[in-house]
Amino acid sequence: MKRRRFVKNASVAATALSLFPGLASSCATKSLNTIGVQLFSLPKLLEKDFNAGIKLIAEIGYKEIEMFGPFPFSVDTAKERWDSITPALGFSGSGYFGHTLQDIKTILEEHKVKVTSVHSDMETMQARMDEIGKAGDQLGFEYIGLPAIPEEKRKTLDDYKRVAEELNEIGEKAKKAGLKFAYHNHGYGLNEIDGQIPLKIIFDQTDPNLVFFEMDIYWTVAGGADPIDYLRSYPGRYHLMHIKDMKKKIRFSGDGSRPSQWIELFPYMTSAGEGVLDIPSIISVGQKNGVRHFYVEQDMVENPEVALEKSFDYLKTLEL
Repeated sequence: MKRRRFVKNASVAATALSLFPGLASSCATKSLNTIGVQLFSLPKLLEKDFNAGIKLIAEIGYKEIEMFGPFPFSVDTAKERWDSITPALGFSGSGYFGHTLQDIKTILEEHKVKVTSVHSDMETMQARMDEIGKAGDQLGFEYIGLPAIPEEKRKTLDDYKRVAEELNEIGEKAKKAGLKFAYHNHGYGLNEIDGQIPLKIIFDQTDPNLVFFEMDIYWTVAGGADPIDYLRSYPGRYHLMHIKDMKKKIRFSGDGSRPSQWIELFPYMTSAGEGVLDIPSIISVGQKNGVRHFYVEQDMVENPEVALEKSFDYLKTLEL
């Protein structure tokens, strides 16, 4: 295009955008600037060789990770609970996978991968938030996530109201430690108990400046809820999202409250774009309503070097 014609066309476009400012947002497409991965996607590889696992995800193109506990700073009860379920999982590694914090920092810096979030348990967050904050200072993560509410704390609506109070307290501690606290949903709490939905009690009775949320789109659907409805109903509350696809629409065999029910649905997970979930719409609505970090999570997926690359390649080409 000759310069005179280019200048003329550019001038016309600029005039149109000034007269119709909404045109820019309606025509523009957004892509995911960075795509993260939850390390629970490849725990066996990390347990065998942490450096090789991080190298793999970096070579695929992932720039962010979310780690899972227990960590060296976790309370003993959390470590004991983890030890009780690892036989069913087939691995025992978590946290720093036997390395020192400095080792982890060095490996991540070498492969140019950032930790932006970690998962810990409720008791550790209540008792040792200062230590979590120190780890955050060293590794650079901003979010401390609660992957699940202990089962004994969520039997009744009154239980959920008490949990909301505890989450506010944890959020306050996290803020003082320089972190943001986020609650990650599973399948429980999405269906009515005595006419009320427990998850909505948590939303309504927690401080939006202290308690944020991480949506797991797979568990949300498996629990019978619509991810888009929740994203739109609570704008600004969801800061993080777990992305995994579903081979076919499936629900929990029970109420989604126990790890055994979660593990039952692992075989129905598939790489992003290969299942039935409307991932482009979910991500797009998430972006518009405050989600900042998107993590692929394919729980203990077989052949992570293949599955995680498929998810990454699909997500990086989305126009949202």
